[in-house]
Amino acid sequence: MDILHLVDRLEEIFNEGRSIWFTHSVAVDEDRMLDLIDQMRTTIPEEIKKAQQVLAQKDRILAQAQEEANRTIQLAREKAEQIVSRDQISQEARVYADQMIAEARLDADRTRADADQYVLQSLTNMEMELERILTQVRNGIHTLQNPPVNPPES
Repeated sequence: MDILHLVDRLEEIFNEGRSIWFTHSVAVDEDRMLDLIDQMRTTIPEEIKKAQQVLAQKDRILAQAQEEANRTIQLAREKAEQIVSRDQISQEARVYADQMIAEARLDADRTRADADQYVLQSLTNMEMELERILTQVRNGIHTLQNPPVNPPES
């Protein structure tokens, strides 16, 4: 369940509560409030799991990039060895192999940088969302703890 929906329900329970005259207190349905709190306890860890999944995805992308770089480097070495075995063009082969290795390293670095950027953006977005949710929860708690004073109606 979405944490924002739960915060909305919390506010709804508060708004349905009855003000207690001459106090800053509101009487609310205890069962509904406790049920909602239990749901919030269940939902917040789900948001944390989502953040962990993003981190795992970053690690997986980095591992794939490293594997690809290693394969490319190995292919470059194999090609270089084949070319070096030919006496007449061994000089050109070394230059070509070095270029392929350099390109493979650049590709791996670019892939790593892209993965890092993706994960950074995802985590930044998630952090902002969690901060917004936390602010709403704190405001709800504050509202419940410090309800507005309603003057008695005549």
